[in-house]
Amino acid sequence: MDWGRQLVEQLDWHWRTALRPRLEGLTDEEYRWEPVAGAWNVRPRGTSTAPVSAGAGPFTIDFAFPEPDPPPVTTIAWRIGHLVVGVFGMRVAAHFGGPAFDYDTHEYPGDAATALDQLDRTYAGWRDGVAALDPAGLARPVGAAEPGWSEHSMAELCLHINREAIHHGAEIALLRDLHRGR
Repeated sequence: MDWGRQLVEQLDWHWRTALRPRLEGLTDEEYRWEPVAGAWNVRPRGTSTAPVSAGAGPFTIDFAFPEPDPPPVTTIAWRIGHLVVGVFGMRVAAHFGGPAFDYDTHEYPGDAATALDQLDRTYAGWRDGVAALDPAGLARPVGAAEPGWSEHSMAELCLHINREAIHHGAEIALLRDLHRGR
């Protein structure tokens, strides 16, 4: 059994057949649509009312640490920003030599096309990095780059990232359905 290939194929199949096709035609209005009052979003700098407003460009992402309980509803823009930075970008940087990524220095886009381009690029970096792992690379601990996970293997991290991408992708698809049906 080629476990590395299985890990890549699980996520890539979902990406090619479910998630990425559901993002085709995403409009700017959908991208930043707030389904409820108080939703976390990607907003023009200086307009956030969230406890933390992170980002380096003209748009920032709403955030709080620790996360409120229950957490706020989040927009498609917020979820894509989370996938780009916290799910794929930071992991590509930490484990596969990609460019530095973090919530504070990332430039969050105010438009859907730029956000989808960022998502495509960071996803490809993660997919290609995982595809290059050999059995020893899959078995090695992830180390200090993953606080709370340092002793877990790269294979376990890959499974976690697959779950995160599938989970948040489904949320984005639902938000698109709700936007269309409102």
